[in-house]
Amino acid sequence: MPRILAIDYGKKRTGLAVTDPLKIIASGLCTIPSHEIIPYLKKYFATEQVELILIGLPRNLDGSATDATALVEECIRILKKHFPDMPLKKVDERFTSKMAFQSMIDSGLKKKDRRNKGLVDEISATIILQEYLQHNAG
Repeated sequence: MPRILAIDYGKKRTGLAVTDPLKIIASGLCTIPSHEIIPYLKKYFATEQVELILIGLPRNLDGSATDATALVEECIRILKKHFPDMPLKKVDERFTSKMAFQSMIDSGLKKKDRRNKGLVDEISATIILQEYLQHNAG
């Protein structure tokens, strides 16, 4: 059964998360340098079935675009060029970085480990995916 892949795209790093084949659980996959996203996904799609890409779209509290919104829109354009048959959905990612950081605190990670921005990106992608699963179940 195909999975759903979530992307928390950033200027330097990109966090990735995937569902299990039954689309019940969201798990962090990895964090990669953003410029490596296309080669990484080509390899991943060659070994794993994916039916949908979710990508977090940064927004301000009032819903307006942030400084990073154009960067993510450019990533979406590139993804559609390289994977034209792959469905892609934009999802609101307001608060995901704050939620990821809070979950690191709640899980007891040491302060030194919480400074790992790559882990924050991976957890953010997992939150994007988990929220999608919760709101689109059934």
